[in-house]
Amino acid sequence: MSVHIRECLSSNGSLLFTEVLQLDSVPSLTLNKSGDQLSNASTPTNWEIHSGLTFGQGVNCSVYKVDLPREMTFNEETLISVVAYCCIFLIALVGNLMVFTTLWGDRRSRVNLCILHLSVADLFVACIFLPLEVTWHITVSWRAGDMVCRLCMLLRAYGFYLSSYITVVIAIDRYMSIVHPLVLSCSIKRCKIMLTSAYVISFLFSLPQSVIFHLEYHPVFTWFSQCITFHFFSSDLDEMVYDVFVFVAVYAAPLLIMVTMYTLILIKLCRQHTKHDVTGKPSSHAIKRLIQETLPAHLHPRLRCSRTGYLMKARMKTFKMTLCIVCAFILCWTPNFLVILYYWLAKDSASQMDSKTKRILLIFAVSNSCLDPLIYGMFTTSFQRKFKKWKEYVYQIFTP
Repeated sequence: MSVHIRECLSSNGSLLFTEVLQLDSVPSLTLNKSGDQLSNASTPTNWEIHSGLTFGQGVNCSVYKVDLPREMTFNEETLISVVAYCCIFLIALVGNLMVFTTLWGDRRSRVNLCILHLSVADLFVACIFLPLEVTWHITVSWRAGDMVCRLCMLLRAYGFYLSSYITVVIAIDRYMSIVHPLVLSCSIKRCKIMLTSAYVISFLFSLPQSVIFHLEYHPVFTWFSQCITFHFFSSDLDEMVYDVFVFVAVYAAPLLIMVTMYTLILIKLCRQHTKHDVTGKPSSHAIKRLIQETLPAHLHPRLRCSRTGYLMKARMKTFKMTLCIVCAFILCWTPNFLVILYYWLAKDSASQMDSKTKRILLIFAVSNSCLDPLIYGMFTTSFQRKFKKWKEYVYQIFTP
């Protein structure tokens, strides 16, 4: 892609300003460094090069044509990313709003409380990261100034950290519920403390983004600005240390905790199965026993049996749902972080990787924010009823 640049110099040869011209531009009014108004100028007729255009006394301007690097242009790869992000935005926004409205009135259950806050984290990604990426892809350069750059990078990271750590809270809550079913005192309070900690930790881990990212101008195309980390780190080692911190904080540590929790859950279930299912018949004694231990002893045996069966199915359904949410997190984010590891281990080789692959992996990772409500919907009848009502409402609006 080519653009036409107008560069204006003072009588002593110092650069006053540089601007990008459009072929169909109307006469433009430009200000010099002191803010004094300069004369109007029309777009030149010969677009290859013009010298001697005068903007006020002692100001000489030249217009010349330059070819921009591919990464500084809006191209077909960028268009694909914009379309993909828009689709994810619509699904994530509608899905997570439905989850939020469904669970807002029923926050007594720890699982519901955790899923509610997971939808909040996904809405952070949907309403901040996705619109930001779409706008940034379209404009290519950063046009919102330094302060907005720092704030947006903080909020951009906050959504991902929050999503990771609330998923960790869900895993820990399931571990406490199944492996330690008798520890029920203050369970809701414990869950709220863990959720609050997730919000605080996510914010603290996101803060460095507001310091590291800043506005930089291109050394050659001085009119082109970008929100980047260039020139912040004093050495490659410093940058590597921070990258490792981000990798561990947003992915490796949460992944280790989640895998550990669900491994311990499966070990507990296997041991209960071996201990209570000595006849070898297929049954659900493992979870059934765990639930029976939490029921009051004074209940009638038949009532206990009926209630046990109902709670056993509900708890098993909840366990499967939360396991699917954790698996979705791992499935979506692992490929992207494997590429990051590859870049650390073989930087020269990884630098040659197709940019399309990197874009696809990031899009795949972000799609986790629209998978969570879909998983919740598969396991929850109340959500399915809510979705049916929304569908009927939309149908009535668009049907004449």
